[in-house]
Amino acid sequence: MPYINIRITRDGVTPEQKRQLIAGATQLLVDVLGKNPATTVVVIDEVETDNWGISGETVTVRRKEGR
Repeated sequence: MPYINIRITRDGVTPEQKRQLIAGATQLLVDVLGKNPATTVVVIDEVETDNWGISGETVTVRRKEGR
């Protein structure tokens, strides 16, 4: 049973976008690895931007500064 974990920042991702991520990731495993979509599990974890860091700064700070 394939397990896919997608981690994204929590910043307005819509339910439709999440549906597309789940469908697309599932289809990728079908296409590339021949996995059964009925047994493929996809979990989306949304992380607050204060809890996600890049280059020593939080995403919150980077976005406020336009980076």
